[in-house]
Amino acid sequence: MGVVSLLIGLWGYRTGNPYWQTMVFTTLTLSQMGHALSIRSNRDSLFRIGLFSNKSMLGAVLLTFVLQILITYIPFGQNLFGIQALPLPYLVVSLILSTVVFWAVEVEKWLKRRKQS
Repeated sequence: MGVVSLLIGLWGYRTGNPYWQTMVFTTLTLSQMGHALSIRSNRDSLFRIGLFSNKSMLGAVLLTFVLQILITYIPFGQNLFGIQALPLPYLVVSLILSTVVFWAVEVEKWLKRRKQS
């Protein structure tokens, strides 16, 4: 999880990009949610289990996503966390990068199932 955020941080530091801290914060937060969804089973894919099979978990993930967006785009949250609003392209990059952990776990489970077959 931290590798992607570390790479964002290094990129931001080297380029002087003013949004890098917010991107790291957003990517870390949402990566954790993807990880939580993907580790619900050691073997079965989330796509097989079903996203709606644990409504409490889905609710927690959606609430975290909404709170992350609010913190990022409401001045009070920006001041509290020392971040700034992300332009849409940077938000999209953070959203895409935050799925890396989810896909890594899903691929690992797929490999386990394939090996056991």
